[in-house]
Amino acid sequence: MTAGANQGAQAQGAESGGFTAVVLAAGKGTRMRSDRPKVLHALANRSMLGHVLVAVQEAGASRLAVVVEPGRDEVVREIERLAPGASVHPQAERLGTAHAVLAARAALEAGRDVVVAFGDTPLVTAETFARLRAPLREGAAVAVLAFEAVDPTGYGRVLTESGRVLAIREEKDASQEERAVRLSNAGLMALSGAHALSLLERIGNDNANREYYLTDAVALAVADGLSVAVVPVDEWEAQGVNDRVQLGHAEATIQARLRRAAQLGGATLIAPETVFLSVDTVLGRDVVVEPHCVFGPGVVVGDGCTIRAFSHLHDARLMQGADIGPHVRLRGGAVLEAGVHLGNFVEIKNATLHAGAKASHLTYLGDAEVGAGANIGAGTITCNYDGVSKHRTTIGAGAFIGSNSALVAPVSVGAGALVGAGSVITRDVPGDALAVARGRQLTREGAAKALRETLKAAKAAKAAKAARAGEPD
Repeated sequence: MTAGANQGAQAQGAESGGFTAVVLAAGKGTRMRSDRPKVLHALANRSMLGHVLVAVQEAGASRLAVVVEPGRDEVVREIERLAPGASVHPQAERLGTAHAVLAARAALEAGRDVVVAFGDTPLVTAETFARLRAPLREGAAVAVLAFEAVDPTGYGRVLTESGRVLAIREEKDASQEERAVRLSNAGLMALSGAHALSLLERIGNDNANREYYLTDAVALAVADGLSVAVVPVDEWEAQGVNDRVQLGHAEATIQARLRRAAQLGGATLIAPETVFLSVDTVLGRDVVVEPHCVFGPGVVVGDGCTIRAFSHLHDARLMQGADIGPHVRLRGGAVLEAGVHLGNFVEIKNATLHAGAKASHLTYLGDAEVGAGANIGAGTITCNYDGVSKHRTTIGAGAFIGSNSALVAPVSVGAGALVGAGSVITRDVPGDALAVARGRQLTREGAAKALRETLKAAKAAKAAKAARAGEPD
């Protein structure tokens, strides 16, 4: 969702005084073939449940109630992380969607309007949640989200007559004529605060599955003479995720949204379909992203930066005009100030490179601070780990580190210092000093030729001995 859509949904929710969102997240997800709860599987580095929790809050939910499977502590932790004020309600028995909503009865008794969402339907936007709730303010007792299905097989059908909603019929209970209806239930529903508990408490289980269907609230409302509204939604947005194939389709949808938002915000993605973003990725104006780049969580890229092909960024901040790649990896805590240049096969972890610093190729800088304008030669590494603890390396402004050098932390190289190529630096280097730490070169004229001749003679003698050993006595 674009920032404008988010703001619109929030404004709509704020104007209406908020509502209670009940999120159903107790599904086992056996078709995912996973030890992880289904709702914790991620899209764009945010769990499906996380997408739903964020969307309903942006839509104006003033109270959140999440229904979970008992004993799923990891789901509870995710709820606490993304919606700290939400109440958690275990559903010990799985007797249908209405039964699940009533597991959160304590949250319904305040009399607020209720929006029911599903933790495995992560593509529904905040704007759509706000639209779903809107008819309640105009007098509707129930509002259902529905779409015209290309193939309605498996969906509950929304039955209407002369524009009036009559009922939602689950496919197993539908007649042949009703199964021909293409208007399909998306599952999400809004109920007015004045009628929610009354409708939910009267839902029975006289159906093929012997379950308490939330959808039966529609027929009950109609029987009471109450108004029921249908809120349209695109079929792709309403899709739930039940297996890894559908998870992949949902990921593609989320990525398409994020790429579009980045492009409309002023970034150039040269091959958008090859760039993968996280929900919190920030790309500034005039950023250029070349093909096959991956942005993990926590990445902020300032205006005018260039991210070259096959780079991978995670928990990193790039300031204006930084130019990195190709094949650069930025790990947690990487900070690149304005004009920093990183070339091919450079890895940065928990390190700050100040304005104009360069590491043009084949370098690892971990737990380090590199001063403005410093130049790091090819093959340089900071030896930051001693097998037990991490240690920092400090390189001053304008320093020059020669190629293939190893800086053994903790160590500092002063401003303007020069480290000779191939050095292993284990002691601090003062500013403007020259440090060379390598074995003295020994050159013996003609020694290489003599050594080759000795080795060849030894090889020939070994072959002759082997041949003699194979001769008959």
